[in-house]
Amino acid sequence: MALKVKQTETLQNELNIINAGTYLEGTIETKGSVQINGKVKGMVKAADEVRIGRSGEIVGEVYAKSARVAGKIEGDVYIEQKLTLEETSSLNGNLTAAKLIIDEGAFFNGKSDMGSNRSLGTNGKKGIFEKSSAATQGVAHENKE
Repeated sequence: MALKVKQTETLQNELNIINAGTYLEGTIETKGSVQINGKVKGMVKAADEVRIGRSGEIVGEVYAKSARVAGKIEGDVYIEQKLTLEETSSLNGNLTAAKLIIDEGAFFNGKSDMGSNRSLGTNGKKGIFEKSSAATQGVAHENKE
């Protein structure tokens, strides 16, 4: 079963929230920002910022303009601008970001690529709102029609 969220007008600074106690499997895609306090298994794509609270967890890839992590990520992260790993964060996966801040106490296991100021649509990766050739099964999806 796929759940589609239809919005008549999408604002760049809109914040979508997945609260603690919520489990979501699939793809989250927004032209605004997203705050994850629950658990997401799948891909998270935000044209603006991804925030992962202390109780938040993502198992899958993350694509965003910027990100601030206080919870856990198991998967690769692709950030156009700045990624901040706070002291309570755990990232087990590779990361690509223009700027990286790792607070004392943060856990990071993987490789980092900060060699160039890449956008999400380069280096063989699709732009965050382009369709990929791989089929994805989503539970929540934001659509502008």
